[in-house]
Amino acid sequence: MEKTSASVYIKKGQGRALKAGGLWIYDNEIDRTEGEFENGDMVNVFDFDGYPLGCGFINTRSTITIRMMSRKPHTVVDEDFIEMRVRNAWEYRKSTVDTGSCRLVFGEADFLPGIVIDKFSDVLVVESLALGIDRWKPVILEKLKKVLAEDGISIRGVYERSDARVRLQEGMERFKGFIGDSFDTKVEIVENGVRYMVDVQDGQKTGFFLDQKYNRLAIQRLCKGKRVLDCFTHTGSFALNAGIAGASEVLGVDASELGVAQAAENAALNGLSDRVRFVAADVFDLLPELERQGEKFDVVILDPPAFTKSRNSVKNAVKGYREINLRGMKLVKDGGYLATCSCSHFMTPELFAKTIREAAGNVHKRLRQVEYRTQAADHPILWGDSESSYSKFFIFQVCDEK
Repeated sequence: MEKTSASVYIKKGQGRALKAGGLWIYDNEIDRTEGEFENGDMVNVFDFDGYPLGCGFINTRSTITIRMMSRKPHTVVDEDFIEMRVRNAWEYRKSTVDTGSCRLVFGEADFLPGIVIDKFSDVLVVESLALGIDRWKPVILEKLKKVLAEDGISIRGVYERSDARVRLQEGMERFKGFIGDSFDTKVEIVENGVRYMVDVQDGQKTGFFLDQKYNRLAIQRLCKGKRVLDCFTHTGSFALNAGIAGASEVLGVDASELGVAQAAENAALNGLSDRVRFVAADVFDLLPELERQGEKFDVVILDPPAFTKSRNSVKNAVKGYREINLRGMKLVKDGGYLATCSCSHFMTPELFAKTIREAAGNVHKRLRQVEYRTQAADHPILWGDSESSYSKFFIFQVCDEK
C-alpha cells in the first residue's frame, strides 16, 4: 500500500497542463514541499491556496517531477487500485479493438503514467519509464495476467524493453530482459489477416508498431490489382497489407538491412514473395531515382519515422516532410492515391496538413482527401493530455491539373 505523507504545493498561476486534464507537473511549477519523501513515493498535490489537486509519484531527478495517479485527494494507491486501473484498460480494449495483439496499457492515457504494455499473441512486452510506476510494475503485470485469465487468455511470458534513454533522466538504469521464465522472443502474430514474426527482444520499441493497425487496414481496399510503393516499410506491414488485399506488385523500401530482411521473411510467411519485394535503400535517394526512371505507382505510402522529437527541430522536420511528400506525389499516377503519415507529437495536425498542401502546390497536384485518421483505439487519446495524441494519417487522391 502506498500512503502519501508529503505534500507538494504548486506556484500561483502554474499547473496549467494538469488543470487542463494532463497528468504531469514540471519542476519549475512547484513552489514548495512539506514533509519527508523519497523519490518514487506518492505525494499529495495542492494548488498555491491549499486546494487539493490529487496525488502522484514524485521524482526530483526528473523534469517531470510529479506524475499524477489520481485527481481525488488522499487516494490510497494499493493493489485494489492498480487492479481497477488494469481492469478498466482491458475492458476498454475488448470493446474497441482486436485484442489478439494490441496495446493493453498506454501510460498516461490509461491513468498509469510512465508504463506501456503490449500484448503480442500470448506474450507481454513492458516498457517502464518512470520511477514511481516502476515500483508497481510487478503488481501491474500480476493483475493484468489475472484479468486476462478471467477471459481464458494465458500469458506464456513477459519481456521487458525498458532500454530507452529517458530512464537515465529518471535516475534509473536501462534494462532489457525476461521477467520470469525465458521463452522464444520471435513471436508470430496475425493482424488484419497478415502474419508477422515479431522480434520482441531486438525489434524497434516493443517489437512492432501496433498503433497503425487500422490505418494499414484502411489502405487494403485501394490496393487490389494495383502497383504499390511502400516507403519506410520497417518490417513490411503496409506492403503486406497491400499484398494480402490483392495488389499486383508491391515494392517496400527501408534504409535498414535488418528491417528489409525481416520484411522479406514476413512476405514468405504470407505466401506473397512473388508479388511483394523489398529493397534496402535511403528513401530520399531512391524516390528521385524512380522519378528519373519514369516509374509510376497507383498507390504510394509514406510512413516515415518521427523527423522531430522536440520543438527545436520542428523547422527541419517540416522540410523533411515536405520533401518526402513532394517526391511521393510525383510518383503517383494521375487519379492514384497517396497515404501519408507523421508519428511526431510536435508535428501538429495543422502543421502537417499545411506542409502537405505546400508540397502539392510545388508539384502542381490537386489533392482530394479520402480520409483522415489517427492512432488505433488501443492507443487512446486522452483529452487534456496532448502527449497522447501524436499520429496523423491522411489518404488522398492525387490528381493532375487539367
